[in-house]
Amino acid sequence: MPQVVELRSKRYKEAAKKAVTETLPIDKAVDVLKGFNPTKFDQSVELIFSLGIDPKQADQIVRGSVSLPNGIGKSKRVIAFCPEHLKIAAMNAGAIKAGGQELVAEIEKDNFTDFDVAIATPDMMRFVGKLGKVLGPKGLMPSPKAGTVTADVGNAVREYAAGKVEFRNDTGGNVHTVVGKLSFDKTKLVENINAMIAQVRKMKPQTSKGHYFKKLVIKSSMSPAVYVAIS
Repeated sequence: MPQVVELRSKRYKEAAKKAVTETLPIDKAVDVLKGFNPTKFDQSVELIFSLGIDPKQADQIVRGSVSLPNGIGKSKRVIAFCPEHLKIAAMNAGAIKAGGQELVAEIEKDNFTDFDVAIATPDMMRFVGKLGKVLGPKGLMPSPKAGTVTADVGNAVREYAAGKVEFRNDTGGNVHTVVGKLSFDKTKLVENINAMIAQVRKMKPQTSKGHYFKKLVIKSSMSPAVYVAIS
């Protein structure tokens, strides 16, 4: 009989002993999260929704973006597909690259995907569309629903470079989002979590039946999950 290898670290096992199984109000859940044994790095705090949607139905996709009140504790690398007259505005707003068909060609030729977010003006999407096979699987394709296809390139670049959060449900109907760092004080984390819950609630598909929020948990990069009560 093959030997079963335990992959959990000693630190995780110690944290699991402090985990609670009941559902907690947001502020109490954050207290539990902050009470787990620390790591040598500042962990991201993740919010995970289990939604009552059918992800196979196009009209039940939950996808959007939100600027959290206290940011997420890190900046993002942003590129912008835009016409020549908007390149300077995009670069001044924080884009690492900006351009039109030449930027599309660079990505096609060099398979350049060393960025976190791609912004595009509507008129550029006829050229950007050919990058679907490169950007699509990595979740980098600009989308109007996520606010990454817009004529206001400068503002979009500025928001995403500052840490604006983009989210989309997976094939299981779950939405995984980052809402800050574990080093954030409790008040800031609670504010960010409330803002994210409000945004996802606002995006409930009209065709979704039954309970929309089935389950909600928060966790840090290296911690067990803590169940959160949803009002």
